[in-house]
Amino acid sequence: MNLGVAQGAKAGESFIAYVEYLANKGFVPPNGKAWVDHIRKKGNEANHEIVLMGKDDAEELIAFIEMLLKFIYEFPNRVPKE
Repeated sequence: MNLGVAQGAKAGESFIAYVEYLANKGFVPPNGKAWVDHIRKKGNEANHEIVLMGKDDAEELIAFIEMLLKFIYEFPNRVPKE
C-alpha cells in the first residue's frame, strides 16, 4: 500500500488494487507481477491468521520486497540525472 500511494495511487484502496497499480504503471519488473502477488498472499495469511510465519517464508518475502524497493527507488537513482 505504501509503495503504491508513494507512486501516485489513491489511498484507501484494497491491497490488490495497489499490486495492480504498481504493475500497470511499470513499477513491477516484467514477469514480476506474480511475485508481487505472492507477497500480497503471504501478507494476507499473516494478517488474517494468528500463525507465525516460518523462517523460510519470512526470508523469501524479505528478498521479494527488497527487489521491489530496489526496482522502484534504488536503481532509478543510480542513473545520472542530466
